[in-house]
This record gives sequence, C-alpha cells and structure tokens, in this order.
Amino acid sequence: MGRTGPLLSRDAILNRRQLALQAGIVVLFLSAATASWGGKFNARLNVGDAAPPWKGLRAVDGTTRSLDDHRDASVVVVAFLCNHCPVASGYEARFKQFVEDYRERGVAFVGISVSRFPADSFEKMQQRAAERQFNFPYLQDPTQEIGRQYGATCTPHLFVLDRDRKIAYMGAFDDSPQSAEKVQEAYVKDAVEAILAGRRVEIRETRQRGCDIDYSP
Repeated sequence: MGRTGPLLSRDAILNRRQLALQAGIVVLFLSAATASWGGKFNARLNVGDAAPPWKGLRAVDGTTRSLDDHRDASVVVVAFLCNHCPVASGYEARFKQFVEDYRERGVAFVGISVSRFPADSFEKMQQRAAERQFNFPYLQDPTQEIGRQYGATCTPHLFVLDRDRKIAYMGAFDDSPQSAEKVQEAYVKDAVEAILAGRRVEIRETRQRGCDIDYSP
C-alpha cells in the first residue's frame, strides 16, 4: 500500500479556504476597476471617458457640424439646451458671456438640442438664436442619439472636454440657476481654467439642474 501524505489539520483547511476567498475578492475588484461605469449623476459616462463624437448635425446657420470642427480648440464645452426650458433660457446670457470671455483663449462652446417639443423645432431654434444673438453654434439632433451617448438628462447639462477630448467635468454650469449674481461656484469656468493652466480639475462632477429631457422610447 502506497504512502499517503500527511492529513491537513482543520485550521490549515480553513486557512486555505480563506486565502482562496481573498484571491477571488481581489479578482472581482480588479475586474470592476477595469469596467466602464457611469458617474455619480450620469448613467452613461464617467469623468475621464472619451467624449462621444458627433458629425452631420445641422446648425441654425444652415451648416452641418462635427466635434472634429473644433480640433484646434484647447477645450470644448458641450451644452445640451432647448428653447422651452426656463432654466436653460435663464442661462443664455451667461453662456454668451462665457463665449466672449474664453473665445480668444482657445475654448469652444457648442449648444445641442435633442428636444422634440414643438417649441424646439429647427425653425424655432433659428428664431431663438437670432433673437438672443447666440454667439455659439446651436445644433439639432432629431435622433436624440448624441444626448443618449452623453447621458444628458436635462437642459442645461454641461460637459467640459479636455485637450484629449475626454470628459473633464460634467453637470451644472454653476451653483445658481436663479441668478448670476448669486453664483458661489462657477463649475464650468473653474474646470476650463484648470485645464488651460495644466492643473487637475478639482470639482469634476455635479448634479445637473434643469428641465428633464424627454427621450423617445
């Protein structure tokens, strides 16, 4: 009869099981770390993700636009907007001032509407842009696909794209939808300033505030 190895003690068996369990936990953690997860307030994108590109979107000036049109910009700010939302319209003057302040510093600002409300038709968008003298491209995506890809949930919903066109910030424009005079935290401006200065963006995500985007089924 051949010799058998020494029998393992009960403690040794428990130790081996514990080590195996710990190894399994490590594997699960590493798998989760490499997976793509949404942000705290965004089910589709997280900070650091590549920004979804777009092309062929019609602008109110009759041209078609793409993200690549802004290839030379140091920063691109994408704002999901619409005509009918009072929160979005309340920010229009702030958006225009932002464009004036940062255009010469290599920062592009793009407004995109994915709304299907009658008040947000392309003709109404053209009328709004003319009346309010928008100084930024105002694009329409009737398919709503670009809004879905960005995880945009309301208007306005802002995304700041860095030089590599990765999401550096997403959320609200600032902390005071009611009044520009009461702003304490200028989230988008702070993110843009950090990128231009080569610094880390400190506040990288906030809860977006505005009117819900009504996506078709």
